[in-house]
Amino acid sequence: MSVVDGRQASSRRGSASRRKKRTKASLRTRAGNMLRALPGNRYGSACVVLVLVLFVASVKLIYVQAFQAEALSARAERQRATVIEIPAQRGAILDRNGTELAFSVKTYTLQVNLRQMRKTWAEVAGRTKNEQTYADRVDEIAEYMAAMLPGKTTKQELLKRFHKDAPFTFLVDNVEPSVAEQITSRYPEIAAEERALREYPGGELASNVVGYANWRMDDPDVSKHNLHGLIGLESARDNDLAGKPGRRLVDTGEGDNVVIPGTERDIQPAVPGSDLELTLDSDLQYDLQRRLRDYVEQSRAKGGSAVIMDARTGEVYALANDKTFDPDNLSAATEEELNNRAVTTPFEPGSVNKVVTAAAAIEYGITTPKSVHQVPGQIQVADRVVRDAWPHPTQGFTTTGIFAKSSNVGTLMLARQVGEERWLEIARRFGLGKRTGIGLPGESPGRVPPRSQWSGSTFGNLPIGQGLSVTVVQMAGMYQAIANGGVRVEPRIVRATIRPDGTRVPEPPPGKVRVVSKRTADTVLRMLRATTQKGEGQNTGTAPQAALAGYQISGKTGTGQQVDPATGAYSQSKYNITFAGIVPADEPRFVVGIMLDAPDTTLPQGASAAPLFHDIASYLTQRYQIPLSEREAPVVPLVVD
Repeated sequence: MSVVDGRQASSRRGSASRRKKRTKASLRTRAGNMLRALPGNRYGSACVVLVLVLFVASVKLIYVQAFQAEALSARAERQRATVIEIPAQRGAILDRNGTELAFSVKTYTLQVNLRQMRKTWAEVAGRTKNEQTYADRVDEIAEYMAAMLPGKTTKQELLKRFHKDAPFTFLVDNVEPSVAEQITSRYPEIAAEERALREYPGGELASNVVGYANWRMDDPDVSKHNLHGLIGLESARDNDLAGKPGRRLVDTGEGDNVVIPGTERDIQPAVPGSDLELTLDSDLQYDLQRRLRDYVEQSRAKGGSAVIMDARTGEVYALANDKTFDPDNLSAATEEELNNRAVTTPFEPGSVNKVVTAAAAIEYGITTPKSVHQVPGQIQVADRVVRDAWPHPTQGFTTTGIFAKSSNVGTLMLARQVGEERWLEIARRFGLGKRTGIGLPGESPGRVPPRSQWSGSTFGNLPIGQGLSVTVVQMAGMYQAIANGGVRVEPRIVRATIRPDGTRVPEPPPGKVRVVSKRTADTVLRMLRATTQKGEGQNTGTAPQAALAGYQISGKTGTGQQVDPATGAYSQSKYNITFAGIVPADEPRFVVGIMLDAPDTTLPQGASAAPLFHDIASYLTQRYQIPLSEREAPVVPLVVD
């Protein structure tokens, strides 16, 4: 402020002060004159006093209206006008057929201004002879609310809240709108705050994928108080689902936050969130979760994961872990149950990873399916000796036989001819060591040791699926590339978002990588049919239990040794049992990947995941009415005398 402005302001204040003094002096003079003129009787004196009082009150009213009206009006407006946030409706999560996996319902949280309620009842007691006290009132309210909200609260719980030493308290969450309206209408002291509740009608169904969201108030920005995701897609796609809150102006009673009915007016409407349309089929998801859980129990495994993927598009139709959680009882969930192991937890896959060597050997013209190789029972790699899973003398294996019978020695012989650099390049094209981009939180890239860290024996491990790690989704993605003519498509779990106006917006097209030529992929696909064949003598593959009558099935078994944490060496008793299969092999429709964590390998179910694949494939062919293969897969030679 300038000096001149300051003087002007000071002059204005002085003038106002002088006017005020003159007004008071004038009042005193007039009052004195009136008193001197009073007659000498009581009636006249009373009239004069009454007139004087009315005159003073009138002057005071004029003064307030003239000098304080604007300030008092603003103060009154601040006391009664309140801006509240309008929660945005959170979008639903749907499966590929429109079945709701998660949606929101409007609820209310009941609350009370304890300070104002106590003050009101103290004033009532002072003005009237009403015998009802604050304690009587809250006892009545608590009894009524407990009866209206069975299972949500009790009279005792409510009384504790009503009598706690605090100016304000929440009473009950997640109250249905109709019930909240009945309670607040009967007892105006009780206020209702609009909120929302996330419903998961399938319970544990796909909960590791869908995740969980609840009402959050931890952000200092009140506009962000809403349903927000904690885990899964609810968290990863929170921005799409949450929407934008609106704002509403309401009038409240003086000294409290209780909204005066009928005073609400919207300033800015809330914008609902978008729905998420997933690639999952909820019926297939349910079947996979049930079968996987049962098989893990039968095999006495520590755990297991499985995925079903579209062979052409990479869309994930089902993704399951044996351990999952109930969103309606999140507090009881363990860390292991909350973990989506199919994408977060890599493991050493074992022989299922031999598809890299098979594809590289065909791609680079090292061999053909019928070529015969003299394979000994063991092979020296640097300072290590690698053996086959069963003892045998040097025998003639076809290339198909090496992979159908899962010979470690034969695989390493072919890998040597491919060469370390070319093998590593094919492995990278298959996506090993990189996240798939499926769109689920916490995805692991797995691990392939950098070339600079290889020792002399490293290349004795990698081609047979040891010394590297993958997730179940990565493993299935490798076989998706073989089923899709050599092109690996990034797997996806979300198909589209559906905006509030109904506009469907597909997800961006997935990335694609040419891994090997179509000729190579088709050749490997035909070779892997022998894994499920049952032939004479030594011509049976490692997984005839995976065969499905009427359909050609390609696949590969795996038994990866786990590292013993006590010794740091490979365990001789704990394994990752894996299977990756394609159904049907002649017209690929689905890829199935399975991993069992440390099953009891002395049990039939623990030694192989092939029977589980058979059951999953059987359900797939029925549900999607997949046509039978035109002809049976031929039984081909695996071991040649």
